[in-house]
Amino acid sequence: MVSLNALHGPTGKLSPQAWMDAPETRAVIAALTAGGSEIRFVGGCVRDAMSQRPEQPGGDIDIATPDTPETVIRLLQDAGIKAIPTGIKHGTVSAIIKGSKFEITTLRHDVDTDGRRAVVAFTDDWMVDAARRDFTINALSATPEGDVYDPFDGISDLAHGRIRFVGRADERITEDVLRLLRFFRFFGYFGRPSADQDALAACRTHADKLPSLSGERVQGEMFKILLAPDIADLVVLMRGTGALDHILPEAGDVGRLRMIDWLETRAIRIETVTPDPLRRLAALIFPTDAEGARAVAQRWRLSNRQTLRLVTMAAPPIQPDPDMDAAMLRRALHQLGIETMRDLVLLAWAGELSITPRLARPRTEGWIATLKTCDDWPGAAFPLTGGDVSALGISEGPRVGKLLAEVEDWWQQGDFTAEREQCLEKLKTLIVVGKK
Repeated sequence: MVSLNALHGPTGKLSPQAWMDAPETRAVIAALTAGGSEIRFVGGCVRDAMSQRPEQPGGDIDIATPDTPETVIRLLQDAGIKAIPTGIKHGTVSAIIKGSKFEITTLRHDVDTDGRRAVVAFTDDWMVDAARRDFTINALSATPEGDVYDPFDGISDLAHGRIRFVGRADERITEDVLRLLRFFRFFGYFGRPSADQDALAACRTHADKLPSLSGERVQGEMFKILLAPDIADLVVLMRGTGALDHILPEAGDVGRLRMIDWLETRAIRIETVTPDPLRRLAALIFPTDAEGARAVAQRWRLSNRQTLRLVTMAAPPIQPDPDMDAAMLRRALHQLGIETMRDLVLLAWAGELSITPRLARPRTEGWIATLKTCDDWPGAAFPLTGGDVSALGISEGPRVGKLLAEVEDWWQQGDFTAEREQCLEKLKTLIVVGKK
């Protein structure tokens, strides 16, 4: 076995991390080293710890080992730990213990790749495994004792906000085109201007290969990108390489997106207003209509619920405004729901700010009050059902729904104040009128 110790000694030390000392982690480490093998933490858990980012409870912990997947499964099962062959062809086994999940991958190198998926061979060489990773900051590894190995100067890059590919950027993207999007994601979270020019050139060269990726992979990466800090500037950087032309030609001006980011993260302190990738996507594709939003949803393989939400934001049934009648706002909340109205209020507010960045204080307070009205809406349950209509002698059919809709509309117009008996009287009146 070729040890990385023989090539590079440890160049850093992790500060104490709760996830490293957790009983579940220690149990997995004990199981995997029972046969004498050396294991390392790899990937995001090491990178985030070195960058002193807040720990993410519940996130997967990635571990690398020279043992084959079959050996890993046996070691885990011998220790009474549930083992799932998550990606056995690529050497990945998931360990589940007391609700915690660990992704354990055999050291490997790429034998062949078509730009979307790789054929791998297992190895016992830590350096070879590190060399196949995408970015220098993701090639870090750490022993259970916290000794950090850094074969490609990732610690320095992390400290200085440099996002560099391991080796040649062109080759890394050719191996997996998704790395083009991952470059922008990691630059958004860890990078500082200016972006690596070699990386940008490679992204520009290979942007036309992005459509070869599945919609699910594009969606997963783009949703992470859309949550990055200062997302508008990041989108401008992406646009400069031509990436958006191939995965989101509907993208428009970033002004509304910039203001949504500001509202969600800095401008207001409302607990329910947090960064949301789908809302930010709607801001980015403005002024795309419902048809355009459906095209994005289909291309990115959004769920039915996500599709409906995106289409509603792109083609809103109502344009919220702080000056709108309070009763009208309550009717909209009843018809559309709190989440939808919150989306529409934030997008409308961001749209106004993209034109007039400094609003008068009363106008700003009006927008905040509108959001609070949405959050404070207790809901209102229409007191009648189809059974009430049938009980009055109306046979089942379209007329039942029509009568209920008329009474409910009357109930809403009255600001939801009519109680059940009043609604029944209105129903009876409509039935009598309908017989004349």
